[in-house]
Amino acid sequence: MKFEDWEPIYQEIITDMGYDRARDEYAAELLSGLFFSTEPSRLAPVKKLKELVQGKDVLVCGNAPSLADELAEVDPSGYCIIAADGATAHIMDAGLVPHIIVTDLDGALDDEIEASRKGAVLVVHAHGDNVDTVQTIVPKLYNIIGSTQTAPLENVYNFGGFTDGDRCVFLAMEFNAASATLIGFNFDDDAVTHSKARKLDWARRLIEIALG
Repeated sequence: MKFEDWEPIYQEIITDMGYDRARDEYAAELLSGLFFSTEPSRLAPVKKLKELVQGKDVLVCGNAPSLADELAEVDPSGYCIIAADGATAHIMDAGLVPHIIVTDLDGALDDEIEASRKGAVLVVHAHGDNVDTVQTIVPKLYNIIGSTQTAPLENVYNFGGFTDGDRCVFLAMEFNAASATLIGFNFDDDAVTHSKARKLDWARRLIEIALG
């Protein structure tokens, strides 16, 4: 998605959620700086995402409680598996390693680090609320690509999306997946906080846009 198409949606999101754009931009700059100082062997080229996704059937795994059961009902062979952050733990428990993990680093970090050591590409997302975590965790990761919800930078990309789950779908569409099958998503979870419920509403809307 071109940033000029994404920006009005992003502005609507941060207005609705009360987020600080300047803080998001600071986080992106911080991540960019970390990447410039990171050993190149720990970074993954963006073309790797294209290799993994283009023309493939993609299985997008959200982190709803139903994920483990839904995984057991799917034959993962032939899919490019994209995990939304905390979904990584369930995927690893099932004996699988996701091809791509889309994360803002608030999920199962030990599993994500292990998966990155085993070849998973980590699309690490920086935003205003995870600056400290980015500084601490990024140096421990392998196969990393940076993402932001603000204007893209030289080494930090914006494929579209707001939550980990819908960013997975935007990424799949950006790199021309043949299809996207979603499991482990529950947009109507009434056990979550008001803020989380609003995020789920946005995730549903954004996935509809991405799959449009």
